[in-house]
Amino acid sequence: MPPIEVHVGGCHTAGRRRRPVPRDEARRLLTSAVRACTHCKPDAQLRTLD
Repeated sequence: MPPIEVHVGGCHTAGRRRRPVPRDEARRLLTSAVRACTHCKPDAQLRTLD
């Protein structure tokens, strides 16, 4: 199943179906069609904001 949202580790809205990824993969996912969590804002923490 492809990812639907990127979270920062420890985000309470991540749910149970999650897997950790390296920073580079998280950045790649955020610049593709995968959305960033609006609560933990991984795009701001990884500095990938448009």
